[in-house]
This record gives sequence, C-alpha cells and structure tokens, in this order.
Amino acid sequence: MSYIKRRGRQIFPCAAVFAAFHLYFFFFLQDGKAGFLLYLDLLILIPFFSWLAADCRRFRNARKSIEQLLAQEELICRSLGDFEYRDVAEHDVQVLEQQMRQQFQENCDLQDYVAKWCHEMKLPLASALLMNGKIQDSDLRRDMREQLEKMNQQLSLMLSGCRLQSPLVDLQIKKVQLSDCVKTSVRNNQFFLIRNAFELQVEVGPAAVYTDPQWLVYILDQLIGNAVKYGRRQPGQGDEGPVLRIWAEQQDKAAVLYVEDHGQGIKEQDIGRIFEKGYTGDNYHNGRYKSTGMGLYLASRIADRLGHRIGVESRYGAGTRFSVRFGG
Repeated sequence: MSYIKRRGRQIFPCAAVFAAFHLYFFFFLQDGKAGFLLYLDLLILIPFFSWLAADCRRFRNARKSIEQLLAQEELICRSLGDFEYRDVAEHDVQVLEQQMRQQFQENCDLQDYVAKWCHEMKLPLASALLMNGKIQDSDLRRDMREQLEKMNQQLSLMLSGCRLQSPLVDLQIKKVQLSDCVKTSVRNNQFFLIRNAFELQVEVGPAAVYTDPQWLVYILDQLIGNAVKYGRRQPGQGDEGPVLRIWAEQQDKAAVLYVEDHGQGIKEQDIGRIFEKGYTGDNYHNGRYKSTGMGLYLASRIADRLGHRIGVESRYGAGTRFSVRFGG
C-alpha cells in the first residue's frame, strides 16, 4: 500500500476544508487582510508538513520492516511481540494449521491407497505376462506383450511418484557399481530395446559411486525409456537399428554417467523445460507416443534428493545426450 492510499482519506478532506476556508475569506470577508491569512497559513502548514514528513518517514521504515518480515520462512505473527488483534491472528493461524494437517492426512491416505492399488495391479499383470507366452500367434503375442510392458512401466511410474511425494523417502545411500545399475535398467527395458532393434553400446567400466541403487535404476529407466521412444535410424544406416550408447567418465573427483541416443533430439525452445512437471513440448514420434511429462520431472527430483546432477545436451534431428553427475 502506498503512502498516498493510506493517508488519502485523511489528507484530502483536510485539503478541501483548507481550500473552502480560503474561498470564504476572499469572497465573503470584504475587509479581510491577506497578511493575516498568510500568517494563519504559516501557522497551520508548517506543523502540518512537519508532521507529514515525519509520518512519511515512519511509513517507509515500517514498510522496510514488513518487507524483511515477509522474506522470512516462518510465521510472522509469532515472531512479533504483542500487537493489536494478536489473538485474531493466532486464531486464524491455528485454524489454517488444522486444515493443513487434515489435508496432509488425506493426501497421505490417498498415496497409501494408490500405492496399494499399484501393488495389487502388478499381480494380475504378472499373470497376464505369463499367459501371454502361451499365445500361439507370434504377432499377436508380441503386440500383446508390448502393451502389457507399457502397463507395467506406467504402474511403476505411478508407484515411484507416490513414494517420492511421501515425506519419508526411503533413501539408502551406499557404494554401488554403476555397471550393476546399468545392467538392471537395461534388463528392465530389454523388451522395448529388442522390439525396436536397438544397437546397445555399454562402456561403463568399474566405476563406483555412492547412491541409492533402486532410485538410480529408476532414473536410468526414464533416460533409456526416453531414448527408446524417440530413437530412430540415422540416414545412411540402411537396415541397421537405432543406437543407444551408455558410458561413464571420471572428471576430477566426480563420476559422470552418459546416456546418448541418435534419435530425433529436442527442440531448442523445449530443452530448458523438459524437467518441468507435466511439460511435454512437441514430443510426438510419428503420432505413436504421447508423453505425460512426468518421467523426466520425477527423475530430476530424485536426482536432487540423491545429491546428483542430471543434465541434457541435444541437437534437434541429431540426438540427445543425458548425463548424471555423482559427487564433485
């Protein structure tokens, strides 16, 4: 609130009365002396402007104090001393806290329900995958398996999202071999890698990092799954399939894991937003895939929780390279 808006209701009526008095003096007091009026004006205006300047200074200091309080991340009314209507502010804070606790509990109950539902759905899905192997028609069996694998991936994505939203994320940091995590992720995506005839080039070596292997595998699943969706044959490759390359490098005191594909790449206007929640951009692959925009978002959040840095480089039409930096 500006100073004029705050004091306008008081100053403007006073100014109107002051102007009306001067009009009355000049038009109705025929023998009035202007010197007396000037003297009276000085007696009134000098104290008035002195008070106005002091009040304006107090207002500015108060605004600075309020801005400093608003920059804090705690409840302001509880950091102040006694002030007028403190009991009203405390009442509102208590009501809001109760509403937040109730909403938090409802969200936790919903997360538990969704997590249990995902686990329950995985049982019939596993049975469907086993029964799928008994289908005699190879084309039908392959097409059915693809849809079942997509369902499995989506259930895993939903389950991981629920776990990540929980205030108690079960991080178990320990020293692990990057090659083991890469092998697990490749095995999780092997159906789609084979289905799309990917040429896989893995050169991880004996690199070891401190991380949660389960969550790191989830990050790699998203990066490899992204490459599977948007990978394609390069011109001049003939009948050769798309290429997926995974390798690790040691940079100073940090290990960096790269996942690179030679797919369609990411447009320049999209590359800065691919880790945003729900952002999809122009990520259509001949109309076959429509992303939810949640996979890379969750992967970036998990990387932040683990203390890793996930980055991306891409050239549209040439391919994309994701990197996960551990330490350093």
